[in-house]
Amino acid sequence: MNVLITGTAQGIGLAMAEKFLREGHRVWGLDKKHSPLKHPGYTHLLGDIRDTRPQVEGLNALINNAGTLNEGEALEVNLTATMAFTEAYLAEPDLKAVLFIASASARNGAEFPRYVAAKAGLVGYMKYLAMELGPRGVLVNSISPGGVVTPANEHILSDPRLYEAVKGETILGKWAEAFEVADLAYYLTAVNRSITGEDILMDNGEMLKSNFIW
Repeated sequence: MNVLITGTAQGIGLAMAEKFLREGHRVWGLDKKHSPLKHPGYTHLLGDIRDTRPQVEGLNALINNAGTLNEGEALEVNLTATMAFTEAYLAEPDLKAVLFIASASARNGAEFPRYVAAKAGLVGYMKYLAMELGPRGVLVNSISPGGVVTPANEHILSDPRLYEAVKGETILGKWAEAFEVADLAYYLTAVNRSITGEDILMDNGEMLKSNFIW
């Protein structure tokens, strides 16, 4: 497969690029930062999803992972730019799968307002796109991670008290690793044949956890 992944300099995006390369696929990565990944099957492109459209001949899978936690840019980058970036590739004749990395916040609203709205909008757009592209056999899904061990969450990971508190909000008492999201992303785009229009929650049971008082 020929795969285009955005936001591959670190974290989930980097883990996804590594996963596809291990499985023998060709990967193009787009990020505003340089990537530490060195592999003959990997092409890294410097750019912003708001104004950069890499050309990938024979594109089979598009994974929209790039995003920001900056509230001032959240709607523009996480929703509007991601939609525009996606639409630039929908006419690709060999396209088989589109995947969005959303957020558990899209379901529970438990983050900053514009970030939450952008991610919720992304899930809605994913469902629309699944219906539009279904007749062509293109599978469209999203993954909504809860807490993930990535550099973007270093302010939590480096504070033992805070990290224990957030882990305590989950059923499994932990956060996900980036490679776990990558494994699921690989399944949904390279193995899956029948799942489409679904937002898959990966939050270690945080949303399910509740205290039943009788």
